[in-house]
Amino acid sequence: MPDPAAERPLRIIHCFRSPLGGIFRHVRDLAEAHAKAGHEVGILCDSTTGGDYEDKLFDEIRPFLALGLVRLPIRRSVGPSDLKALWGSYKEIRSLRPDVIHGHGAKGGAVARIIGSALRVNRYCVARLYSPHGGSLHYDKKTLLGRSVFLLEKMQEYLTDAIVFVCDFERRTYEEKIGRPRTHSERIYNGVNDLDFKKIHARPDAVNFLCIGMLRDLKGPDIFIDAFARTERIIGRPLSAIMVGDGPQKAEYEQMMLELGLGQRIEMIPAMKASEAFAFTHTVVVPSRAEAMPYIVLEALAAEKPVIASNVGGIAEVLGNNAHVLAAPADAEALATIMTASVTEPGWAKSALPEPVHFKTSFSTSTMAGSLMHLYHRLLANKQPIAESEEPARVF
Repeated sequence: MPDPAAERPLRIIHCFRSPLGGIFRHVRDLAEAHAKAGHEVGILCDSTTGGDYEDKLFDEIRPFLALGLVRLPIRRSVGPSDLKALWGSYKEIRSLRPDVIHGHGAKGGAVARIIGSALRVNRYCVARLYSPHGGSLHYDKKTLLGRSVFLLEKMQEYLTDAIVFVCDFERRTYEEKIGRPRTHSERIYNGVNDLDFKKIHARPDAVNFLCIGMLRDLKGPDIFIDAFARTERIIGRPLSAIMVGDGPQKAEYEQMMLELGLGQRIEMIPAMKASEAFAFTHTVVVPSRAEAMPYIVLEALAAEKPVIASNVGGIAEVLGNNAHVLAAPADAEALATIMTASVTEPGWAKSALPEPVHFKTSFSTSTMAGSLMHLYHRLLANKQPIAESEEPARVF
């Protein structure tokens, strides 16, 4: 029987809402990898978010988008404007005649599955996939809003050919809050580009710690600032740090730093590529309150930068046995204890890095893109969801 992964080139559309953070990185990497493999790729996302930095990232990926880039207003919250966004998205996607529509995040997943199902009503064969990337899974099932969101997620399974989880933690959370998927589901780890697997040396004036990401409480900048202050008190001398990123709560964190007297020792700079930011530091800190599989952890380890992180999401699946670098979630004191060890214990940095061969095998873009392409072909070959009993093939 011929290998499905070796079959015809595909036309693939990725749908997501906000061109920011890990989802944007995930889609860019997939688009580039699949385009280089001979497939035609397009992107549909929101037009109201992102700035100059994101525009530059779009310019970099545009040569790989044979099916183009479509940007429409897609709001975060559910409302009447969604109908207009859906109709506009449907017209754009229908004209592109995709083989695969892959939705990322709650809003992107809804757009992809509803439009894919509308195309199927018109007897057009298209595979409909959904990757939560955390998204709606961050809601609390004890609240009315959370229960409503999870009910919508469950209903959309009838419009889904496959759900792709980026880590085992995300799969477990989905099953706990929404239930075991009625359709096929598969875990395919996020991965970073093979070219990113190279050591980035710290500059002579490098700071002790780097915290990079969206400036909002979910990502824990306030926890990092608190932990930094505690670390200085434990050690008894000034340290240095950089916070890279933009976000709605930037002013709050600046005020917090002023109140703690840290304005001269923690510098805030606008968003930049992680690979550029890594040169400014010795250690990367990821203080998030919640995550799925954060790219910043993968990127830092690929650059051979030690990572200190909150034990949330799939981070422990990446760091493996290096539990001494994981802190209890939302615990500034626990984070400070590890940050203290990183600057006082000889050999700490080397002990914080995972085994390089295993890490690259599991978390490279080539592994991720190959596994997804194999799944796309299998879905199209069957023209229906894969049976739950089937064991998904692994492509390395």
